[in-house]
Amino acid sequence: MPLTQLSQTLAPPHTPADNRGYDYDLVIVGGGIVGLTTAAALKDSGLSVLLIEAKVTSAAVAKGQAYAVHMLSAQIFQGIGIWEKILPNIARYSQVRLSDADYPDVVKFQTSDLGTPELGYVAEHYALLQPLQEFVQGCANVTYLCPAEVVNTQNEQDIVTINLKVDGENRTICTRLLVAADGSRSPIRQAAGIKTKGWKYWQSCIVAFVKPEKCHNYTAYEKFWSSGPFAILPLPGNRCRIVWTAPHEEAKALCALNDEEFLAELTKRYGDQMGKLELLGDRFIFQVQLMQSDRYVLPRLALVGDAAHNCHPVGGQGLNLGIRDAAALAEVIQTAHQAGEDIGNIQILKKYERWRKNENLAILGFTDLLDRVFSNNFLPVVIIRRFGLWLMQRVPMLRIFALKLMIGLKGKTPELAKR
Repeated sequence: MPLTQLSQTLAPPHTPADNRGYDYDLVIVGGGIVGLTTAAALKDSGLSVLLIEAKVTSAAVAKGQAYAVHMLSAQIFQGIGIWEKILPNIARYSQVRLSDADYPDVVKFQTSDLGTPELGYVAEHYALLQPLQEFVQGCANVTYLCPAEVVNTQNEQDIVTINLKVDGENRTICTRLLVAADGSRSPIRQAAGIKTKGWKYWQSCIVAFVKPEKCHNYTAYEKFWSSGPFAILPLPGNRCRIVWTAPHEEAKALCALNDEEFLAELTKRYGDQMGKLELLGDRFIFQVQLMQSDRYVLPRLALVGDAAHNCHPVGGQGLNLGIRDAAALAEVIQTAHQAGEDIGNIQILKKYERWRKNENLAILGFTDLLDRVFSNNFLPVVIIRRFGLWLMQRVPMLRIFALKLMIGLKGKTPELAKR
């Protein structure tokens, strides 16, 4: 189904079993990958769900955004029942090479470290978004409304009222639980008065697609330079996605170069292991930030994905954290519903917050530490980090622990991922 063929009219509301005037048991605002995953994870919950998205085509689709998809995320999609639709259009990688600038000791993470056929996957935005959209629109308990704009929300003791604008008309929806999956600048989070902590880094990221002369051999690279991390992610068609972190002014100057000059600078970071590079399409730049919400929940409100947290792109953690949020929240509220409990009750929602907030904070701290330790030339730090790489390459237990942390196999596993 093309991305533009989405529901544009509000289907008749479902009638919850308690019949207390709710139109839907829960409403998810934000039809990106995390919002869609939340809805998809609730397909067998017995809950009526409304998913609201403001834009038919997202900016991420327009820019050809791509992501590392970690093993735990793949297991969650497998548990939902959508993985077989995703897999044909994404790339697997079987090796990760971690290096510090020109230092010759390279840490090689391989499938033998985990005893799995691959270490992870790389997917363009549309390759995740479109199968999720089609899946959700086939769920009998989910109504997918796009485009629709949330004008405002009113949270009362046992109900949330949502005022919408659909095709120029005002509509009102009532729900037991509101889920905000509406991005890092989440209007719902801001309207609820939930504060955030964090900072904008001194760095920006340049992202682009390239086609190397030689095969990428299904290898992902994370190369640390004093200016910032540089990642190479393999994609189908022997293409690669580069994520190049550099100080703001340097990143702007790089983006301002013509294609030939940009490729010359890119090759210095990329290396010659794949031969000559060809630039595919435009390149884009975005500022890097770290953010953690003070709270993930309030009575009848839960935050997921970028609405709750942002981290440095090193290690490709951001989207994967959001997918884990979606699976965790779905599990908590489905369990509560099956026990006859109120899914919008703050005590129920705090179970989700306790599960995800600390785990996300650990990853946010880990990515921040990686960036700060490797993005400098202070000699004592250089010596320590290179000793760490030397040790990791030679001590399998340490290397496997680091790998499991990076791909989501540490921490509490959602039931969806165990199916």
